[in-house]
Amino acid sequence: MHAARSATILGCLGPQLTRAEAAFFAEVAPVGFILFARNVETPDQVRRLTGDLRDAVGWQAPIFVDQEGGRVQRLRAPHWREWLPPLDQVAKAGPEGAARSMYLRSYLIGREHLAIGIDGNCAPCADIARANTHPFLRNRCYGEDIETVVKISRAVAEGVSDAGVFPVMKHMPGHGLGTLDSHHDLPHVTASRDELEQTDFAAFRALRDLHWGMSAHLVFERIDPDAPATLSPAMIRLIREEIGFDGLLMTDDLSMNALPGSLTDRAARARAAGCDVVLHCNGKPDEMEAVVTAAGGLDEAASKRLSRALGSRRRTMSISEREALSELEALLK
Repeated sequence: MHAARSATILGCLGPQLTRAEAAFFAEVAPVGFILFARNVETPDQVRRLTGDLRDAVGWQAPIFVDQEGGRVQRLRAPHWREWLPPLDQVAKAGPEGAARSMYLRSYLIGREHLAIGIDGNCAPCADIARANTHPFLRNRCYGEDIETVVKISRAVAEGVSDAGVFPVMKHMPGHGLGTLDSHHDLPHVTASRDELEQTDFAAFRALRDLHWGMSAHLVFERIDPDAPATLSPAMIRLIREEIGFDGLLMTDDLSMNALPGSLTDRAARARAAGCDVVLHCNGKPDEMEAVVTAAGGLDEAASKRLSRALGSRRRTMSISEREALSELEALLK
């Protein structure tokens, strides 16, 4: 790896890497990359792109994607499988089959990823759904009680991992009480700390051994009324010390409108709050330059977490895609 690695995960603009982008990535040495629908056309094209991204930085940098299924799915038909929204699949499989069905689905998604050079999926989504959870999130969740959410989140993480892909759990320390879409507005949570300790925070505590995590852009008024969790030293300290997560913590996308201030301010504040890495997704060159400068380099603690996270990759399980798909279809009938 590059000796002075930038504390960033970055996107690129299109389906092919430009010379300018390659030169920029070679210079700044991000921790990794993230792909979106604009970067995806065919399997061969994605394989070329992931190869070119890694060639630019000179090592096997992790490349992530959001492939939850349902609305949040960057790889789509006809080249990749289409999936139900997670909450819909959980309901269809029923209490006895939900966790296994989500394991198999996650394993199949991971196998699709690995075949085209993607080795990180931003899942599980360990947020607990409520009746008034904003629709942008609700059907991406796995259930409305902590036991269901933890059980299925663990199954999703295991399925992704058994495919040889890194799972990234989100949105720490819990987004289920958000009634606004953080892509556009800043949600506020007024629940007491005691309630949060028994619900949202407890779900992530049960999953704290996972190696990759993503922060939430929402304000917990009873803990830090002045800053969303991504930018809040108090909230990041809670994630580290009370939830006990010591994996690599990346921000959710810095471009989301929930966050106040300029991109430069957001990147600097997220790093000062204790996030290891900042995530900038849209691939706009001028924005990336500003974010990279403000984010600075990995500190010693973040470098150690990155090393552990990269070392957590499993060998691919021997179950065939055909067997997994057959069992999944039986569970969903």
